[in-house]
Amino acid sequence: MLGGSASTNMSEMQTNLVEVSVSELSGAIKRQIEENFDRVRVRGELGRVSRPGSGHLYFDLKDDKAVLAAVAWKGTAQKMSVQPEQGLEVIATGKLTTFPGQSRYQLIVDSIEPAGEGALMALLEARKKQMAAEGLFDAEAKKPLPFLPEVIGVVTSPSGAVIRDILHRLADRFPRHVLVWPVRVQGETCAEEVARAIAGFNALPSDGPVPRPDVIIVARGGGSLEDLWPFNEEIVVRTVAQSDIPLISAIGHETDTTLIDYAADQRAPTPTAAAELAVPVRADLMANMNDLKTRKMRAQNRLFEQAASNLNGLARGLPKLEDILALPRQHLDGLGQRLAFGLQANVQHHRFAKERIGARLTPLALRQRAQQSRQHVYDLERRGQGQIKALLERQAVRLTAAARELNLLSHESILQRGFALVLDAAGAPVRRADAVQAGDLLTVQLARQETLKTRVEGARPVTPNKLKRKKSTTDDGEQGTLL
Repeated sequence: MLGGSASTNMSEMQTNLVEVSVSELSGAIKRQIEENFDRVRVRGELGRVSRPGSGHLYFDLKDDKAVLAAVAWKGTAQKMSVQPEQGLEVIATGKLTTFPGQSRYQLIVDSIEPAGEGALMALLEARKKQMAAEGLFDAEAKKPLPFLPEVIGVVTSPSGAVIRDILHRLADRFPRHVLVWPVRVQGETCAEEVARAIAGFNALPSDGPVPRPDVIIVARGGGSLEDLWPFNEEIVVRTVAQSDIPLISAIGHETDTTLIDYAADQRAPTPTAAAELAVPVRADLMANMNDLKTRKMRAQNRLFEQAASNLNGLARGLPKLEDILALPRQHLDGLGQRLAFGLQANVQHHRFAKERIGARLTPLALRQRAQQSRQHVYDLERRGQGQIKALLERQAVRLTAAARELNLLSHESILQRGFALVLDAAGAPVRRADAVQAGDLLTVQLARQETLKTRVEGARPVTPNKLKRKKSTTDDGEQGTLL
């Protein structure tokens, strides 16, 4: 009886419950959570971080006891100054909602901020070690700055005090042509704009309408760690390390250090100091030039004075001109007297030689020499013709013998003796009876390129003991039979 009464009460309680669908229950839970957790700030460590192609950002917030799924939509993810990375402690602000499709709840994030500078410094140190291991900060890769650049490219905000300080310092030291690439120096798009500006300066052709800078200055005023964080982003650091143009970083004050300072070819503590590194002082150069000019003139005067003193000393040691020229003059007079006699003797010698040659060049002698030459040419021509005729005869004999041998070796000579060449349908010679079958079409080639077409009715190999060779009884040279 007791058991029956308990069963009846349980059945009545179940019938009093309102029946709802899964969607209705999920919707009710969703409304309850969103109404009670409309705006929350959650502190935790970033776990799994996923960036699909849609642009949305999915990640986990966790502590030592629980894990909370979170999502930042595409528009929110693009505006984040600090991109989420696994292991970073952050404070996420947003609203709590549910995802009915998987029966779980998640945080829709509106903003993310590091949980104090300690988290950012830890992230900065980890990123620094990673890039240093890749060789982006190696001293061997640093490029020297030009002594006096013609064009200076400046990447900074055009409306800040930084560009005015740089231009003013350049005007004081050594005026140069300055190209300013305007960028935002803080905010969510700062890193991308700075990287694009550096790459844009490097992409300028050297002979284009816009002059290519000889050195680049990336400058920004001081600020907090969060304000300077875009200059720690990987895209900026890698672009600086890959720049073909020497680059000077001037980010913040002297105590501020960003990763771009390690990748740059030269770091300046302030933007004004960057201008000082880029160009020398014109007045100092002019003073140095004047000093060098004065020293050069003094050195030249000393050389001239020393050379003049040496020349005077050597001049005093030289003999008189008359004494130097006395002997050569006497020798010249003697040669002049001998020259007249020498000319007469030379003319007389050549006159005698001309007479001897003229005596040999008579018409009779010339005709005899010509006759001998013609006879020699005739003899050579006659001997050459005989040798050529003999050579042609030998070649004709050899050619006739070769033709005879070729005719003997040709199958045509065999066919002329009464034999025939049997070819199968593919044009190949038939050498054995068992190589063909009944019904095969054969071609029989005779002498004078004559052919017969025949079809095989039966094939039977002939045994060797049945082959008999008969001798010809005729003496007229005709071919005998083979069987």
